[in-house]
Amino acid sequence: MPYKQIDEIPEDIRQQLPEHAQQIFFAAFNAAQDNGMSEQGARDVAWNSVSNEYEPGNGGKWHRKPEDPPIHNKAITTGGN
Repeated sequence: MPYKQIDEIPEDIRQQLPEHAQQIFFAAFNAAQDNGMSEQGARDVAWNSVSNEYEPGNGGKWHRKPEDPPIHNKAITTGGN
């Protein structure tokens, strides 16, 4: 059953995740449930969504992943005809 409010997410999950990650979990879980997914399937989708931006750290608390450095690809151009 979709959550109506973020504070309905189980306490053990809320304790692990910072506020923004809770919002991601909440939105992904509810979207999966709305699409007819089982509760366990929706929970898996929600954790996968969180893990796109966050990773577990010491003590079981999740933190935001460091941003990837920009990749600079130089375009190769050739001379005219």
